[in-house]
Amino acid sequence: EVQLQASGGGLVQAGGSLRLSCAVSGLTFENSAIAWFRQAPGKEREGVSCIVSATGDTTYIDSVKGRFTISSDSAKNTVYLQMNSLAPGDTAVYYCAADRSGLLTLTLANYEFWGQGTLVTVSS
Repeated sequence: EVQLQASGGGLVQAGGSLRLSCAVSGLTFENSAIAWFRQAPGKEREGVSCIVSATGDTTYIDSVKGRFTISSDSAKNTVYLQMNSLAPGDTAVYYCAADRSGLLTLTLANYEFWGQGTLVTVSS
C-alpha cells in the first residue's frame, strides 16, 4: 500500500520560514516523481514543486522560485520543501503526491497517490 504522510505546516509571520516533510512508503522512492501541491481557499489546487530523486531534477512554479527548495533523502524515503520568505499568498493546504512514472511534472492529473494535507498559514 502506498502511503504519503505530510507534516510541518503551521502558522508563521510574513517573511518567515517553514519546512514541510513528506514521508513516502510502498513505492520505489528514487524512481518516482514526488511533488508538492497547494490549495488556497476558493482556488484550484496547483503544483508547487517536484523532484525525481534518481536524477536530482527539480522544477518549481514561478511564484516560489528563489524562495522554496525541494530536496529528498532516499535513506529516509522523505521529500522536504523548505519555504523561505513566506508571504500571505502562500497560505494554503499543502499536499504531497507521487507518480511512479518518474515524470518531472506539476500536472495534477499525472499523480496517482496523495497524502493528507498540511495547513500553512502566513500572517501579514
